[in-house]
Amino acid sequence: MKPQHFDTLIIGAGLSGIGTACHLRQKSPEREFAILERRERIGGTWDLFRYPGIRSDSDMFSFGFSFRPWNGLKVLADGESIRNYIADTASEFDVTRHIHFGIDLQEANWDSSQGHWKLQGIQNGNPVTYTCDVLISCTGYYDYKQGYLPEFKGTEQFGGQMIHPQQWPDDLDYAGKKVVVIGSGATAVTLVPALTDKAEHVTMLQRSPTYVLSVPAEDKVSAFLKKWLPERWVYRMARKRNIKLHRWIFKAAKRWPSLTRKLMLRGVHKAMGEDFDMRHFSPAYKPWDQRLCAVPDGDLFDAIKSGKASVVTAEIETFTERGVQLKDGTELEADIVVAATGLKVQVLGGMALKVDNQPVPINRRLTYKGVLMEGVPNMAWVFGYTNAAWTLKADLSADYIARLLNHMKATNQGVFIPIDREGCAEEESVMAALKSGYVARADHLLPRQGSKYPWRLMNDYEKDARILLESPIDDGILNFYPHIAKPVQSVKKPAEESCST
Repeated sequence: MKPQHFDTLIIGAGLSGIGTACHLRQKSPEREFAILERRERIGGTWDLFRYPGIRSDSDMFSFGFSFRPWNGLKVLADGESIRNYIADTASEFDVTRHIHFGIDLQEANWDSSQGHWKLQGIQNGNPVTYTCDVLISCTGYYDYKQGYLPEFKGTEQFGGQMIHPQQWPDDLDYAGKKVVVIGSGATAVTLVPALTDKAEHVTMLQRSPTYVLSVPAEDKVSAFLKKWLPERWVYRMARKRNIKLHRWIFKAAKRWPSLTRKLMLRGVHKAMGEDFDMRHFSPAYKPWDQRLCAVPDGDLFDAIKSGKASVVTAEIETFTERGVQLKDGTELEADIVVAATGLKVQVLGGMALKVDNQPVPINRRLTYKGVLMEGVPNMAWVFGYTNAAWTLKADLSADYIARLLNHMKATNQGVFIPIDREGCAEEESVMAALKSGYVARADHLLPRQGSKYPWRLMNDYEKDARILLESPIDDGILNFYPHIAKPVQSVKKPAEESCST
């Protein structure tokens, strides 16, 4: 069968993929594109995860698209609302008809002799092939097939059910049962209060605490302003306000970590009362070394105070027939154990990346402005912020890609390649700013961080916005060619040339 060819192929129909397609529709409407989605529905993360209470861990005004602001008052929206928001956005911008569902991509290979990408995959058990001039990966950074599950001793003798939130059974009956949720991250703090509606008791079992902050469930300021101002003004104001507020909190945490920690723990202490053992919410690390966990109107704290839930900070010795035994000898009885133990990082959705049939060692490549891949022709990846709402950087990246494609058309160029001629690569990965376990486990998979911009991520929305939206496309580092006739590896300079900082 003859390959289907498109000017641009976007991999993934989640938040990033739909957003990128909408940017192309608005900024480069003449480009023919398609979205290749492994699953059968729009939504990505927000279609995959279906556990009780699933919600955003960023406020929706900054998590929503810049070109279609979130128009609700919920600060942390539930998964179904986000999924509908993504689908409605795709429909409004006429993107839905461009999605090819059920495409499980195995390989993408850049063919220099042809000047295009060739993608091979499987659909309904049959091989499919696509070609494109430009490839954009919007796959996120974790494995959709399975989450991370540590090897716990004795799991084979546990008499109850053990599940991972990423594979939540639709028919799971937890009514009247004792549930232990292993974990302390965003998934765990969401699940615990949500399960108390039916469960006999829910225990959050954590090896180490996380910073947990209570945020308003609804934006009362915007609710008030809607009485006097046009709705579109109110939501755009809320977006700008929250972006600045979150950026200020992050900067404060990095500049005054001790003071920030004190203020965060004071909020927990006030919520939980004088008699509560604060060690359960007192992390050993500094604020924003890992992502913060937000809970709407302190629902986690309320669940614990009510007695419907409890938190235990300890290490697991072994599973038993009746539950989980801790290293101090305590046994937690459980009918159901939920292993909210994190995600398993995966780059490019597990697809093999090649240039002229030679594998690209992604873990030894840099990213250019956090959008393009060093030494890889006509490829971009949309990778959001880890220290703010994901969509903020995803939006900027998509806008930049559209600018880049327009520049190529205007200058009659066919190929772009970012080339590091100074040897700027460092040992740390692009996610090294976070000290989370899943980042450490994935260090060998991720691209490297550079010693200076544009090879180094700034994780700064204001600076990124100025550079990605306004700075010249042709900067001498991003190279343009009408055609490539040899592998791009040959254009790299010798390793002895170092990059000055």
